[in-house]
Amino acid sequence: MNPALWAALGATAALLLVLLGVALALVLGGRRSHAREQAAAASARADMEALRAQVEELSSELAVARGAADGVPPQTEYVITTAGEPVADTGGLPTVPDRAVLSVTLGEPLVKLAAFGYGVRRALSAETRNRISFEMRREIKRARKERRRAARRARVTPVSEDAA
Repeated sequence: MNPALWAALGATAALLLVLLGVALALVLGGRRSHAREQAAAASARADMEALRAQVEELSSELAVARGAADGVPPQTEYVITTAGEPVADTGGLPTVPDRAVLSVTLGEPLVKLAAFGYGVRRALSAETRNRISFEMRREIKRARKERRRAARRARVTPVSEDAA
């Protein structure tokens, strides 16, 4: 075999070895970073669980302190639709009456519908239609006059032979 061919084969093999080494380094580096990310996520989860336990402990202490400070057992509220059944504890969150929810959900679309109906009624009124037709006739007359003026100017102004 030719020595140049051997040199080319050797260079190609060396290049392949270098590429294989780089690929191996990238894969191992990726695995290490993935392992670091998983360890950080596990640490964050553990911290979150510890904080959650502290919050639950503090909230239970606060509930006990509120009950002891009042000295009066909490009264149970009743809703007419569930006569006799106590309302579930909302955990201190404010409750919104059903009437307010219905007012907001139905009120806004009704206001929009009423405004739209008013606009349509006003647009279709006889006064508005007459005003629009008057403006249209006036615009048509103006356009006709302008076309006539342009035609007169074109007839009166002769075309010079030098321009042609």
